Amino acid sequence: MKSTRFSKHFYRLLQSAKALAVESDLPSILLMMPTSNDWETVQKAAEPIQIVVASCNAEVCTSADERGIPVIELPVSDIPIHEFISTALLSGVADDIFRHGSEVVVLYSAYTHDRVDSISLVQMDEHLGRLTSRDLQMIETQVPLNVLKSVVDLAVEIGREGREGKPVGTLFVVGDHKKVLKHSHATGFDIVKGYKRTERSIFDSKVRESLKEIAQMDGCFVIASDGVVEGTSRLIDTLPVEVALSHGLGARHLAGAAISKNTKSIAVVVSESSGTVRIFQNGETVLTIGHGLRRSFTWEGLGLDDGHD
Repeated sequence: MKSTRFSKHFYRLLQSAKALAVESDLPSILLMMPTSNDWETVQKAAEPIQIVVASCNAEVCTSADERGIPVIELPVSDIPIHEFISTALLSGVADDIFRHGSEVVVLYSAYTHDRVDSISLVQMDEHLGRLTSRDLQMIETQVPLNVLKSVVDLAVEIGREGREGKPVGTLFVVGDHKKVLKHSHATGFDIVKGYKRTERSIFDSKVRESLKEIAQMDGCFVIASDGVVEGTSRLIDTLPVEVALSHGLGARHLAGAAISKNTKSIAVVVSESSGTVRIFQNGETVLTIGHGLRRSFTWEGLGLDDGHD
């Protein structure tokens, strides 16, 4: 892959980002890079500030990694840039590149896809809520964080917005999809049947909108660990297990707990009555996300929310 020339335009932006990082006493700058660059020159220009490269281009990540630069490899997705930055920050916290609760200077492409043109000083809490590194690492043992975050974002949107003015409850089962499919059966028409894997990605905005449309139907969504939707409108029929659920949680939460216990999947359940999102792993609630109006949701520990289904 041919590197882009270290231009005067990029140099000025990098110097501004460096000055902002120094003034704010921050150790690093996040570069959301669409193409490779002259990394040695970039590192020298940024000294003593460390640069971190985030990109969905594997060659960009490889070339930066070969220079010893911390790298965050992102999925290819058609999402707004602020969500793309959130995904990079989330992965950076999980990999202990960034500290949760701190600020990060970000250089990114806001107006053109192949040229860095913007600088932002991002408050981590505004993007990640009260999510801790410990929480992230616990969940990442089963499902990649970028996939889980995309599913949870969608679940939160469904819980907050509903559909056509009516509240909607639904269930996403993420990871170990082959076993999950064996422990479930179709209840009706599967909207993803017949489509190529590249056309069924949870990162595709059109796919996400389609899932929102049918979320009000019975059954769950089955998502592979790489974010591909493997099934819709499926009824969980796994063997029953003894799980401890909060009072008022119904069949949908029981199904989510059971499938997460009998497989290596993670279940994300949206409560129809409250919009609360609960994440189940190994049959237990590991995170509860309270319903709110803010786009950046709040992550809470088990027992802090008493919503009912």
